[in-house]
Amino acid sequence: MGFVERHALWTPEQAAAAEEIRSRAEGGGLKVIRLVFADQHGLLRGKTVTADEVANVLRDGTGIASSLLAKDTSGRTVFPLFTKETPLGLPELRGAADMVMVPDPLTFRMLPWSPGTGWLLCDLRFTSGTAVPLCTRGLLRSVLEQADGLTYRTGLEVEFHLFRLADPRLGVADMGQPGAAPEVSVLNHGYQYLSELRYDELDPLLDVLRDNIEGLGLPLRSMEVEFGPSQVELTLQPADGLGTADAMVLLRSAVKQVAARHGHHATFMCRPHLPGVFSSGWHLHQSVLRDGAGVFAPEPGTAAPDDGPRLSPYGTAFLGGLLRHARATSAFSTPTLNGYKRFRSLSLAPDRAVWGRDNRGAMVRVLGDGPSSTRLENRIGEPAANPYLYLASQLAAGLEGVAGDLDPGPAADEPYAAQAEPLPRSLGEALDALDSDRVLADRLGKDFVAYYTSIKRAEIARFDQEVTDWEQREYFRVF
Repeated sequence: MGFVERHALWTPEQAAAAEEIRSRAEGGGLKVIRLVFADQHGLLRGKTVTADEVANVLRDGTGIASSLLAKDTSGRTVFPLFTKETPLGLPELRGAADMVMVPDPLTFRMLPWSPGTGWLLCDLRFTSGTAVPLCTRGLLRSVLEQADGLTYRTGLEVEFHLFRLADPRLGVADMGQPGAAPEVSVLNHGYQYLSELRYDELDPLLDVLRDNIEGLGLPLRSMEVEFGPSQVELTLQPADGLGTADAMVLLRSAVKQVAARHGHHATFMCRPHLPGVFSSGWHLHQSVLRDGAGVFAPEPGTAAPDDGPRLSPYGTAFLGGLLRHARATSAFSTPTLNGYKRFRSLSLAPDRAVWGRDNRGAMVRVLGDGPSSTRLENRIGEPAANPYLYLASQLAAGLEGVAGDLDPGPAADEPYAAQAEPLPRSLGEALDALDSDRVLADRLGKDFVAYYTSIKRAEIARFDQEVTDWEQREYFRVF
């Protein structure tokens, strides 16, 4: 028995998919396969193995250093791993010992831009076979199981920037943790929202991206030119359970890799430090289904209150949960220091926890007019969010709303003037809100929340020690 069979880690569907991958490798249709997992930041880490090794990996998984779970976004290790203390309460992490990456055969893709290269998303297990509690894909799976047999359906609408690469900054002097940012130039001047002419300026590269995204089998719906210079938006068809999060980590990685191979730089950073560039958001559309039918829509013939949402009692309470826990969930939907520069009044980005009927200034838009289309669009997220944590925190907040039958209050016709709780103005403020939200921590796991906040606070501490361009301009001459 191999590791996978010994610990009964696959469903029959996964086992069948694994056989197809083995056959492809044996038939010569596969040269190498990339094995990856999404780390605490939603970044893909992993190893590449040859086709001859595929059968072994599908039987036993492959080892990977647990120290990857102790790093911030720069790659710095922020937890002690080589001391007598048990790191994060998990003795399995001591000494940066190995974990096991177990492939999920149902996620297999061939990468169109890298001939002969396969791709597999993995879950993390300790060598004992138990699940690694810090695996974010596993965390989302655990929250999905709290939905009492209902299906969580989500659709993504994500913005990012595409630049022409002028200088990759790969000199010796550019090394560091992190290294120097590349120098770029814009592909269009922007400020022409949804202009066909602006789209055509980007079409040569967008066409390459579309071919590769569709070649991956991702359910691409649309590609648009957004308001800002070099800013693009993609939308995908809705998916259930893990589907949207799995699609997002692959989409983000694919866009960056394909752009780089064609002399461009794609970034999902929320607000790049470039003149005239606009912030990017990630709007998450969400609904809940029972036996394939949406449960957010009101019963036919039911009249909605004048100032209330046109939702079922379940949908109304779910919305109430999103608003009640908005400050805490922003630590997951907006996990970078940079992302909080997007929350501005009158900016098409939210600045307070309110809802509205098809109102783009509100944090949550209530959309749709029937069981299949009624949904909640939360506009709180940034494109750099870990998709598993973004979805898990949203579902957890919504389920808490249902459990407490929370009232979302009246619609905000003037969302930037409404009397409502403001969204956090910084990552530190969001982490404070997360620390104090006991019921959300119960759903996500108190130990995971403590781990996550520790990593993000280490990131903040590193930032606080830096002298910024603003400080240099403000004080260097005048004092």
